[in-house]
Amino acid sequence: MPGLTLESRLDGAVGGKTASALEKAFGMRTVGDLLAHYPRRYARRGELTPISSLPLGEPVTIVAEVVRASERRMQNRKGSLLEVVISDGEGSMSLTFFNQSWRMKDLAPGRRGIFAGKVGEYRGATQLTHPDYELFDDEDSARQTAQAQAAVPIPIYPATSTVASWQFTKIVDLVLDGLDEVADPLPDELRIRHALATAREAIEWIHRPHDEQQYALARQTLRMHEAFVLQAALLQQRNFVRALSATKREPGDLLARFDAALPFDLTPDQISVGAQVERDLRGDWPMNRLVQGEVGSGKTLVALRAMLQVAQSGGQSALIAPTEVLAGQHLRSIARMLGPGLAPELMPTLLTGQMPAAERRKAALRTASGQARIVVGTHALLSDSTTFADLGLVVVDEQHRFGVEQREALRAKGTSPHALVLTATPIPRTVAMTVFGDLDVSTIRTMPAGRAGIQTFVAPLAERPGWFARVWDRIAEEVGNGHQAFVVCAAIDSDALAKDEKPEAEKLEGEAEKTRWGVVQVADLLSRHPAFADIRVEILHGKMPSDAKDAVMQAFARGDIDVLVATTVVEVGVDVPNASTMAILEADRFGVSQLHQLRGRVGRGGVPGLCLLVTEAPPGSPARQRVEAVAATLDGFELAEVDLELRGEGDVLGDAQSGARSSLRLLRVVKDADLIAEARVAAERVLAEDPALVRHRGLDAAIARRVSTEDRAALART
Repeated sequence: MPGLTLESRLDGAVGGKTASALEKAFGMRTVGDLLAHYPRRYARRGELTPISSLPLGEPVTIVAEVVRASERRMQNRKGSLLEVVISDGEGSMSLTFFNQSWRMKDLAPGRRGIFAGKVGEYRGATQLTHPDYELFDDEDSARQTAQAQAAVPIPIYPATSTVASWQFTKIVDLVLDGLDEVADPLPDELRIRHALATAREAIEWIHRPHDEQQYALARQTLRMHEAFVLQAALLQQRNFVRALSATKREPGDLLARFDAALPFDLTPDQISVGAQVERDLRGDWPMNRLVQGEVGSGKTLVALRAMLQVAQSGGQSALIAPTEVLAGQHLRSIARMLGPGLAPELMPTLLTGQMPAAERRKAALRTASGQARIVVGTHALLSDSTTFADLGLVVVDEQHRFGVEQREALRAKGTSPHALVLTATPIPRTVAMTVFGDLDVSTIRTMPAGRAGIQTFVAPLAERPGWFARVWDRIAEEVGNGHQAFVVCAAIDSDALAKDEKPEAEKLEGEAEKTRWGVVQVADLLSRHPAFADIRVEILHGKMPSDAKDAVMQAFARGDIDVLVATTVVEVGVDVPNASTMAILEADRFGVSQLHQLRGRVGRGGVPGLCLLVTEAPPGSPARQRVEAVAATLDGFELAEVDLELRGEGDVLGDAQSGARSSLRLLRVVKDADLIAEARVAAERVLAEDPALVRHRGLDAAIARRVSTEDRAALART
């Protein structure tokens, strides 16, 4: 019978029932999926887990010793209750089993084993109800000495209520026993230089190590596998794009007229990044460039100049934005920058899902006919009914809000169109290399002249509750001086939130359990506040109809509203130069990058900006650290690194960039930065010598396993 490969189906390896349970619990379908589910830690037979540190309500897997077991009849219902007390030598907890007296024979005092279940509490004591367990076999010392047995690490896997850790161990044992040789994804030279294990050894040793050295080497080897395979996949995708032919877009009269009419000089970074984009648009293959820069650094201007270069030859550009508010803002901004001379020629057109049907039909017709050479929209641009005459450039604003599939669905509406991705969330070098490795990255650091800047302060209500009143007085003072203000909340209605509505801001470690201040509650407070009697206050949130949202934003921009109480819908694209102040309530509920983005809405004109980060998070907590980090610097690139360190790359990467890019299992983009950089260089060398990977079948197979068919289809459209 032929052995198993990493591509073998699980049902053929472990049986249909087990395979079905694994797919339901972990999404596994192949032997490779199973063996890539690595232990999260290793226990020892002599080790006892501190029971006092077990978190209530969480599933745990622990090594412990049985102290005593007793059975009694239940008073209120039929049957018996078996109570077993286990200990780590210092603390203890109970295991309870209903009507299972036969377990008394197994759970004798002195027996050790692994116990798994959800930690509960009864009369102030921790307990596991009907836990799964596996006791260590004390009789197998004939095979090994007790000392040797105690030294063998026990893998503890991420588990579920249906598949316990040791059940997973038994399944892995079965599969490993039948596994054939595994082709190595690493070139021999790279593996030998780093003294790494072979692929088959690494898989064996991470699941069945004889000692600590084996699993340490296995993890080191598999980290390099992750880095090398991911970089090779991204570089291979970049090569695929460069093999396509693109329509060359030469700059001409439109761009020259636009530049001549600009009332200000471009910044040095706008000039250099603009030159890179101009070269890309004239190249033989489609541009695939990411432009990152601070809020207000002029990324939209760079994108608009690229659109003019494409429009010169009759081509169209599509800009997709994450929200209706932002799409509307972009359209007005583009029309304003084009001015009365160029706007009628290019006919910038808005296309969103919430537009009235008649307006949408008109916009779709202008787009399909090629009359609109600049089209701005939301997800409506992706619909089958939206077609273009000659889509030459796709601009994606705020890439982190879109998955790869959405970006590529838009690109598929043209013939190898160029792509420009914009982000105001600065990306650490290692994240850019890991997530956007198939894109060329440009950075705008210099800010336009004339910005008054922003001061940021923490209002720490945990220590100084009286400062809450001062926040409202300070906002009223700014309005009294002729300026406008934002108040940002984490939710629309904090009372409704208690009934399972999720906050619009992300829930982060260290925050208070309940959101106290939603938009509804703040608007109510200000309606009764004496200092706000003559102040015009309006609300804005994502659940309002799009025409109502747009009306509020335009009224705020005109100065008809003094204070805008909003959710994070104002995070990007809202440009009101007269807005001087922003108060962010419960700021600890927001991420570092999100806070930095939000405060970028003030201090955009000649008026100095003031941002007040209101928080009840206690001093020293991770939530408070995030808020204080934002107050300490205006450098978004520095904050991006802080964010990565405080939250970890799992949160920073997110899961919208497709499994090909975010499913890091052992690799850590901060700690393994040098390894990732070296893997990229090695992958470039391999692909330069063997683009089709004919001589590197192990790498080719590893890329196919790591990048699913769906991911590959999405990546192939880049």
